[in-house]
Amino acid sequence: MTDRYQQFSTSGVGRLLVKRLGLPNPTPLRRFKRGEPALDGPALIGGAPGGRLLDQVSSVLKASGIEVLTSALPVPPGGERGPSYGGLVFDATGISTVEQLRGLYDFFHPVVRSVGACGRIVVLGTPPEKVAGAEELIAQRALEGFVRSLGKELVRGATAQLVYVEAGAEDKIESTLRFLLSGKSAYVDAQVIRVGTHGGNAAEPDDWSAPLAGKVALVTGASRGIGAAIADVLARDGAHVVALDIPAMGGDLAKVANRVGGSAFQLDITAADAPAKLVEYLSGRHGGVDIVVHNAGITRDKKLANMKEAAWDAVLSVNLASQLKVNDALLSQGVLRDGGRIIGVSSIAGIAGNLGQTNYGASKAGVIGMVNAFAPVYAERGITINAVAPGFIETQMTAAVPLFIREAGRRMNSMAQGGLPVDVAETIAWYANPASGAVNGNVVRVCGQSLLGA
Repeated sequence: MTDRYQQFSTSGVGRLLVKRLGLPNPTPLRRFKRGEPALDGPALIGGAPGGRLLDQVSSVLKASGIEVLTSALPVPPGGERGPSYGGLVFDATGISTVEQLRGLYDFFHPVVRSVGACGRIVVLGTPPEKVAGAEELIAQRALEGFVRSLGKELVRGATAQLVYVEAGAEDKIESTLRFLLSGKSAYVDAQVIRVGTHGGNAAEPDDWSAPLAGKVALVTGASRGIGAAIADVLARDGAHVVALDIPAMGGDLAKVANRVGGSAFQLDITAADAPAKLVEYLSGRHGGVDIVVHNAGITRDKKLANMKEAAWDAVLSVNLASQLKVNDALLSQGVLRDGGRIIGVSSIAGIAGNLGQTNYGASKAGVIGMVNAFAPVYAERGITINAVAPGFIETQMTAAVPLFIREAGRRMNSMAQGGLPVDVAETIAWYANPASGAVNGNVVRVCGQSLLGA
């Protein structure tokens, strides 16, 4: 779907009017393209005294092909244009008092204006619930307010993220840093991510350009939109994709499966025998499955007072109950292999709610509850469960939204634009990466820092 306002705002006349009238100014986002560098410029790294991640950060960035700077570039005299950074990374794990939060100001204040278009800022801390003293808990919790506020100050498509790294997980941050410091996270902004020690199996891939080589990935609702984009990206990363959708979507489903070199499986995921059929198919045809992406979802929007019980039941069945039944079947029958990844698709509606979507909001909040409930349970088997929560994504569904509501959805975020299906898919691929075993129990919003539910 074309964003005509964004096209206008980047034209000569549009740029002039946007500046004079103070209108939203969406920058075309820099998304991943194979062969392009991760960042458009060097990364400046720093940290508070006593931090425990700086050496690991430097090593990961260099392995990713990113130029690493440990001191700020000199500012030219006079009115010359200053240096431009592709990214800024700050290790805040050494901050244990309120006074030490001043380190954030000292590092970022001189250089934040020099972050380039679509630049990346990452702050690393320790999970507040994992520290010993009250003041350190307070100081580490303060990082969240800093990062979320900084995300709203950044311009030209730049993003800021907070990654809490548990003590003992220092060597498990590579997949997360590679994701956040690249175009793959273009529409992920001001998120709080936890990297822990109580997660699934983690193993560095043989080839970071094809981290899912040899893996089998199930994607439900794969015939179009976000589901088709998920199939594309997982296949790009090396997975054999089993694309699943209802028989009525069989034609589109076959096109997706053929395009990605995968398999098409027509199935109504809500049918009573669907879990058993899925177990039989995955075990018989593929010897099991490594990645399960619960993308299938429907809407049946009405205000609660006007909603028929069939509309309530259908949405809860497709969007939530079917996922629980499939997970149980795959796990109980041993079809989901060791080191498996389960990934749910929630929604901003499950966090902030939406008018006329009590059924949908309940189902998507339930997906978050599923992640919360099962992350520690599945970790005992080396399996992770996480979810994405998309905001306004340009799809056929959002194209049908009335104009003014659609424009509000696009502009009411720090990027002043809607995301693309590939933005959701890239986040799912990061969860699916074999090196992301320490990323467990997370719900990451893919919403450009939406003002709703922020």
